[in-house]
Amino acid sequence: MQILGMGNAIVDVICKVDENFISQNNLTKSNMKLIFDENEFKNLLSNLKIEKTISGGSVANSIVGLSQLGNEVGFIGKISKDDLGEKYEAGLKKENVKYFYQKKVETLPTGTCLILITPDSERTMCTFLGTAGKINENDVDLEAIKKSDIIFLEGYLWDEGNPKKAFDKAISNANKVAMTLSDRFCVDRHKNHFFNLVKNNLDIIFANEDEISSLIDAKSFDEVISFGKEIKKQLIITRGEKGAISICSEKVSEVGINKDLKIIDLTGAGDLFAAGYLHGYLNNFSQEDCLKKGTEMASKVIQQIGARL
Repeated sequence: MQILGMGNAIVDVICKVDENFISQNNLTKSNMKLIFDENEFKNLLSNLKIEKTISGGSVANSIVGLSQLGNEVGFIGKISKDDLGEKYEAGLKKENVKYFYQKKVETLPTGTCLILITPDSERTMCTFLGTAGKINENDVDLEAIKKSDIIFLEGYLWDEGNPKKAFDKAISNANKVAMTLSDRFCVDRHKNHFFNLVKNNLDIIFANEDEISSLIDAKSFDEVISFGKEIKKQLIITRGEKGAISICSEKVSEVGINKDLKIIDLTGAGDLFAAGYLHGYLNNFSQEDCLKKGTEMASKVIQQIGARL
């Protein structure tokens, strides 16, 4: 298998809201808020009209994108044997993704992410992880990892305790490790751990400019470039309207964004960018062409509702 993803198995519930809804519910626009109380999550959802429901999760979205590009891929993610869990598994199998997880009835339900889209196309997320965040080392299929060229992890999944043990098991048995830092919230919450992963355990790192700058407390983007050269990994950074850049040892490659797009929903832009880049990587594209393929995939997904093409 070419790439095996491991991440939060989350069902996305997509809703359109106005700016007032964000402020009235004390949410930070464009960021993700973790909700630990199932009733709080249900109350938030009760006032909204659902536009679309789809199997999601950051790395799972990337893995589906890679499958759609013709790559052989799989996914590990914890779900419960409930209605949403059944739909989640069916959604992956429909996209030719091998699912390496034996579901059973769990104490918590399958995870859900409420994606709130404001009129400017920005998305603000409220996530009730449910059983997704309870992944442990016993959920990690060792043979699947050993037989994969790359294991692809997400920062959203990392946490102290069992998720860390699952990460450690995956990383220590992988041939090559890629990871997305996922969100500024994750970086700030786990800064020391993420910094250690980036420096010592990862081969390919995906981040946006805000995330990587926060990780290293950079005062300028020149400091980010210097850091990327120093760690001698593949550091891939998306920069919004400034395009995207990769730093591989001393080599720096850069591409701009695709212009004149009818942007509807920015959900999944980073996930599909990673899919495009990794597709290029697997197929021996140049660094510039890997970035271009990532930009192409991100450009497609932001012109529709939802994080999957």
